[in-house]
Amino acid sequence: MTDAAPPSAPLRLFNSLTRAAENFAPITPGIVRVYSCGPTVYNYAHLGNLRAYVFTDTLTRVLRWKGYDVTHVINITDVGHLTSDADAGDDKMEAAARAQAKSIWDIAAHYTEAFKSNIAALNIVEPSRWSVATDHIAEMIAFATRIAPEHCYELDTGLYFDSTTVPDYGALAGGHDDAAHARIDPVAGKRHASDFAIWRKSPPGEQRQMEWDSPWGKGAPGWHLECSVMSLKYLGGTEHQFDIHTGGIDHREIHHPNEIAQNQAFNCTSHTGANWWMHNNFLVDRGGKMSKSKGGFTTLFSLIDRGVHPLAYRLLCLSAHYRSELEFSGETLGAALTRLKRLVMAMEGLKARAEDVTWQSPDRDFLLSNLHPKLQPIADAFDAALSDDLMVPRAIPLLEEAASIKKVPVDEKLCLIAGMDMALGLDLLNLTRADLRLTPKDATLTPSEIEAELDRRKAARADKDFATSDAIRDALAAQGVEVMDGDPLGWEWRLNLD
Repeated sequence: MTDAAPPSAPLRLFNSLTRAAENFAPITPGIVRVYSCGPTVYNYAHLGNLRAYVFTDTLTRVLRWKGYDVTHVINITDVGHLTSDADAGDDKMEAAARAQAKSIWDIAAHYTEAFKSNIAALNIVEPSRWSVATDHIAEMIAFATRIAPEHCYELDTGLYFDSTTVPDYGALAGGHDDAAHARIDPVAGKRHASDFAIWRKSPPGEQRQMEWDSPWGKGAPGWHLECSVMSLKYLGGTEHQFDIHTGGIDHREIHHPNEIAQNQAFNCTSHTGANWWMHNNFLVDRGGKMSKSKGGFTTLFSLIDRGVHPLAYRLLCLSAHYRSELEFSGETLGAALTRLKRLVMAMEGLKARAEDVTWQSPDRDFLLSNLHPKLQPIADAFDAALSDDLMVPRAIPLLEEAASIKKVPVDEKLCLIAGMDMALGLDLLNLTRADLRLTPKDATLTPSEIEAELDRRKAARADKDFATSDAIRDALAAQGVEVMDGDPLGWEWRLNLD
């Protein structure tokens, strides 16, 4: 054993505002305040949406792993988000309520719980606070009232923010470019293409399910307003500044620049509200970027229904850097599932040989202190990878190396792996081989029935009854079960993901 201290490489994070990786330092020493744009709860989250929360969870886990106390807020958008992310069209919540002939409140409640179920299935740590937009209407009206005299103008359709009244509007997106806003539906009377709604008036003669009285008439807030209000309320402190704001890369072009403009107007300063703006890239399939608005999307529920453990999708997300596009396909998901199986099998073997339970400690410093000389370089390299803008794809092979390294006491290997998984969130201390045997929703055979058929096939092969053996294999294949003769993992069968 060595007396080496736990890893402590300086943390560098990429800031979308400066387009550079910078040494991270929070506003308040030892405390980090993070705001993440949450779901619009008009439909189930698709896998591309969920990649954003795996990224944010990795960020907050790494921050805690580095010793910071993290306050994390995720909002729930249940009003104001329009059918185009470019601030145009109908309200997504109102449209979903009409389409499903349900109360908008019931729509919001159902999809909020579905989203939280996805979060739990992916082993994502719940935020310190879920902040619901409709719980903050009074604060939104007060915020808009404060900024309106100098930064807004009123039209028949609502109150609009004049984007030219703040410094460097659009800097986050790479500059103020009216062409980038050309896809926004024109609104009669708007001064500039990039101006956006702070408050939308209900059309004459039309009653929305969600509408409130305001100084500008009955209506509802614009989508961008809620994030400024809630992030500054819960994280901004007296200076109305916090540490990190996260979201998908699509938010970098319009939604977050509009948030920044509102923050600058509210604070009467050029400060953007958050010191770091961080964005994850898209999940793409072979048909293009995943999008609910285009119809047809893959959800985590659909993967589970096919018998795929959700942590295989988490591992797939971790296999690519958060700022890189990630391809989703049956092949990439299958490879992630196989990789997860290898890790689970390695952990089961180590746990079976463990002499004590010190590796079950929740104390990272304890787990990573006094490591075996062969393990310390792995721990240092792991920390260096995470500290390099969350370079998790470089960190996972180090986890696999720790599990396979020879001539190291099992309990010490488990301590290191347990410490590593605090940052990765793969739940390797608890996940078992049996957990990965999810039964597809439409399966005609249970895992135990499949195992029984494989036992019968083994007996046939032992008796050189290859006709029966082949018939069993073909019957299983017809039901989506691929028999893997000679599988080095000894798994023997898998569900066809294609």
